[in-house]
Amino acid sequence: MEMNAVSDTAVAKTWWSPLASYLTPRMLIILAMGFASGLPLLLTLSTLSYWLSKVGVDKTTIGLFALVGTPYTFKFLWSPIMDQVRLPILDRLLGRRRGWLILTQLLLSVAIFFMGLTDPAVDPIKTAVMALIIAFLSASQDIVIDAYRIEILPEDQQGQGAAATQAGYRFGLLLAGAGALALSDYFSWPLVFTVLAAAMAASMIITLLAPEPKRPAQKPRHGYRQWVKEAVIAPFADFIGRKGWAVILLFVLFYKFGDALGGTMANPFYVEMGFTGSEVAAVSKLWGVWMTVVGALLGGIIVAKWGIFRALLVGGVLQAVTNLAFAYVAMKGHDLPALTAAITADNIAGGAAGAALVAYLSSLCNVAFTATQYALLTSFMAQGRTWLSSGSGWLADHTDWVTFWTATMLLAVPGLLLLWWIMRLYPKPASTGETLRRPVASG
Repeated sequence: MEMNAVSDTAVAKTWWSPLASYLTPRMLIILAMGFASGLPLLLTLSTLSYWLSKVGVDKTTIGLFALVGTPYTFKFLWSPIMDQVRLPILDRLLGRRRGWLILTQLLLSVAIFFMGLTDPAVDPIKTAVMALIIAFLSASQDIVIDAYRIEILPEDQQGQGAAATQAGYRFGLLLAGAGALALSDYFSWPLVFTVLAAAMAASMIITLLAPEPKRPAQKPRHGYRQWVKEAVIAPFADFIGRKGWAVILLFVLFYKFGDALGGTMANPFYVEMGFTGSEVAAVSKLWGVWMTVVGALLGGIIVAKWGIFRALLVGGVLQAVTNLAFAYVAMKGHDLPALTAAITADNIAGGAAGAALVAYLSSLCNVAFTATQYALLTSFMAQGRTWLSSGSGWLADHTDWVTFWTATMLLAVPGLLLLWWIMRLYPKPASTGETLRRPVASG
């Protein structure tokens, strides 16, 4: 893939200052796009449920609102359109990726603003419809941002790019989560959503300033059937034509299985241990976010220095072992220093593992089908995380907390074994996994 970012690459390879690789113009753009990706997510999850509970919506209805997140798990269905179709006017002015991105960001900012004007206590259906629209647009934005990151960076910067995305994503979550809740104590919800809509609109400035990735040459298409073959069938056929593709999908499914189980039961655990809401907010929502950012940055450096597979191995082992820190908290009970230490260790490990995983998924994408294949992988990961972690409540109900957290560590083993299998299949990876970002074959 041709790149005109010689200065970026030179900085990224400066051995005496690994953090300098995060200060290049393109990495800062990736960071800002990560922020834009993270901001809408909590508006359909915890921030929405908090708003609903504050205005007196019953718990059954609040539970049903979780369904508005469905578009995130099915975004691969419309990713071929965003991957291959060129928008009129916007494509000519901005290019394929930036054209789709500016459109989704504009619609997102409008949808967020209008969601704030709804009253869930009076008409929860209207709020649900707006939340569903936001989730659809947010998932669509993710399709484009992920493809943009993979295409704009050379292969030896994919690890840092993944880390920058994770860091920006966490900042977006921080604004839409803790920031929105804090603002709601002093201002009305319509004003809170206006601020969030303005932040979303500000992301469009970065999109306008960002360079457009170069697109690989494509053969001319003749007719709808040819388009379906190349845009819809070819990306999936390309993926399953690779050595060990089923093992790769299983690895994507299970790599963060133990972490997903623990994360689902984290808040009930904090409550049973007697931690107050302010303690959890300070340690988990604020301090924990920064520790995840630190872990993501470290993960990007490890990928650059050691390669993706070693980074996945280190991150996978650490994210499993650090679950035992919560078993220690379970033995100690209400002990804020112990909880702080556990969240620090767990979030740094999870951030590093997450950055390595994003880099690996990026390396799996053929540049001819970047958006479609990455959407497929992340949708598959989200489906597995949702369904597989649904049994975490049953496990917590039938064990004590020490046993539960120990079990989450052991349930991380299948993902590590699958990683070992993949490492045997690809024994000499390049710095970003030696995979499969080849151009589409001719003929």
